[in-house]
Amino acid sequence: MRILILCTGNSCRSQMAHGFLQALDGTIEVHSAGTIPAPHIHPTAIAVMKEAGIDISYRTPQDVRRFLDETWDYVVTVCGGANESCPTFTGTVRHRLHIGFDDPARVTGDASHILAEFRRIRDEIREKFHDFYRQAMDAR
Repeated sequence: MRILILCTGNSCRSQMAHGFLQALDGTIEVHSAGTIPAPHIHPTAIAVMKEAGIDISYRTPQDVRRFLDETWDYVVTVCGGANESCPTFTGTVRHRLHIGFDDPARVTGDASHILAEFRRIRDEIREKFHDFYRQAMDAR
């Protein structure tokens, strides 16, 4: 199974979802990308994923254009911006889904509040992508 997770910057939400799916099943092929990729993965996303036992520090944001002509079982958008501006894929996309989350990179406040929001969103991503994975496997 091939899965592409798409958001705007590919620096937080899509990277966390990518990490969780890859940890769930090493036999599936997971990629993540952004419509406007950030220069690097958000350091707080790296930290909260490390707390969950998943290392995403070695990854770099990717541009979705490099994946447009490939075949995908699922293309999953995780933010409204990517859902609204999702490019046209010239390759085959069997299923296109939107599983939206708040953007932790936009949270303001003191450091403890920002960290708490990153953790909350990480946990939502873990839960919803576990559900997605179970449903995708049942549909096979």
